Amino acid sequence: MDKFDIGLHETYKSILAEYLVTNSEHSLYKAGKFSRELIKNNMSPEDMINLHVSVVQTLIKNLPKEVSDTNDLLLEVMVGYGLAYLEHQSLRDRQKQINSEFAVAAKMQKQLLPIEIPDPITLDVGIKAVAAGPVSGDYYHLQEDENGYLSIAVADIIGKGIPAALCMSMIKYGLDSLPEQRLRPGALLENLNRVIEQNISTNMFITMIYGSYDLQNHIFHYAGAGHEPGFYYQSGTNNFQDLTTKGLVLGLKRTARFQEYELKIEAGDFLVLLSDGVTECRTEDGFITRAEVTTIIKKYLHLPAQKIVDNVYDELEKLQDFQLQDDFTLMIIRREV
Repeated sequence: MDKFDIGLHETYKSILAEYLVTNSEHSLYKAGKFSRELIKNNMSPEDMINLHVSVVQTLIKNLPKEVSDTNDLLLEVMVGYGLAYLEHQSLRDRQKQINSEFAVAAKMQKQLLPIEIPDPITLDVGIKAVAAGPVSGDYYHLQEDENGYLSIAVADIIGKGIPAALCMSMIKYGLDSLPEQRLRPGALLENLNRVIEQNISTNMFITMIYGSYDLQNHIFHYAGAGHEPGFYYQSGTNNFQDLTTKGLVLGLKRTARFQEYELKIEAGDFLVLLSDGVTECRTEDGFITRAEVTTIIKKYLHLPAQKIVDNVYDELEKLQDFQLQDDFTLMIIRREV
């Protein structure tokens, strides 16, 4: 036993000797302070048992064999406990580090999303985006330019966590750095696909729908990359139709091409863009259908776009017992006049 250990031994011996005589609260207080010294000196649980046994043998002569045997058993238990405790502490420290990294990623994601939703005079826009975990795999983009066009995108990153946040920054960079192609959704997706294919791992892909809305002529040009098809609501017929979004996911094939589509939006009509977290809502009876989603939307047609998406989210959240299974993004763009 080295000099440092002798100091601990003598201190504990003094505390235990006092307690055996007095059974006082003061002795217990000293023991509490001593435990903090043990932690400060990185003493393991089994070392503390050894210290206790050594001190007891010094203070109490002719200790019964049964008591010594129980001490031996306790020592074996504490050796296993000590190893498990160290592993537990290591896992806790690792979890704290992961949580810290997630917090940084979530903050970065928040900065990548639009701070203010564009509010064109002729459109009513609503957006509801909720992450199922600390970091979302969904991304949305809304930006009105000086030429009277509104660029719109919803993307779903196949992969979660911090890599998803990094992919999201890549998407935003791609959209911001290709302003001349925002009016050509197919060409924009082709360029974005090349950037993504070069820079993400082979087990990550991105689905996306991107469109350009002509605010003067109310024509919506769009293209899709393997994304969940949205809906187009026609007020004249009170019916929904699926938006065609054929195309490979981004990052799969460098030479992929993306077909462009066009829609004329009449007054009262609206577009519904979404991630698969909306249509893949899981209930006791399985996944809900796309028809059920549009039925819920129809219940709130009389409300502003933001109220519609809020109410749809609330209903779908209840169906899942308030536990989202996947990231949820729902966007409505309605022509008012």
